[in-house]
Amino acid sequence: MSDLVVIAYKDPNTAFQVRDKLVSLQKEEIVALDDLVVVVREMDGKIKLHQSQDLTGPGALSGAFWGLLIGVLFMAPWLGLAVGAVTGALAGKYVDIGIEDKFIKQAAETINPGNSAVFMLLRKVTPDKCITAIKEYGGTVIQTSLTDEQEAKLRSALGGQ
Repeated sequence: MSDLVVIAYKDPNTAFQVRDKLVSLQKEEIVALDDLVVVVREMDGKIKLHQSQDLTGPGALSGAFWGLLIGVLFMAPWLGLAVGAVTGALAGKYVDIGIEDKFIKQAAETINPGNSAVFMLLRKVTPDKCITAIKEYGGTVIQTSLTDEQEAKLRSALGGQ
């Protein structure tokens, strides 16, 4: 089972630095992420999601393959390729894996304009090493699915907020 952790930051740069650190920790197998999203709330209140996994490209590639295959069967391989690529790209763009975008947008409403947050869905984590790696960035824990003890330890490490 995965754990959800949402940490807010006073500026977008910090959130992107934390995202990069988490990706690095994943390569070191300190964390295993099911999803990682940086949310930036613009000064005008608009919310922008920066997904870690963009499925548009892989969707287009998959759609192109299947479209070409079907197109060959109906003697129109180029048409099948084109239609398949467009369909696959659109499907990839609107597929929602990991944390639901609707939930992210609702939670992001609590972030002040100009601030940001990192939403992470952790499948596996080595807590001590992960906390040590991100505590230098500070932040405010908005929401977690951690136990009370784990959440208190995280809040303490990030500055007691």
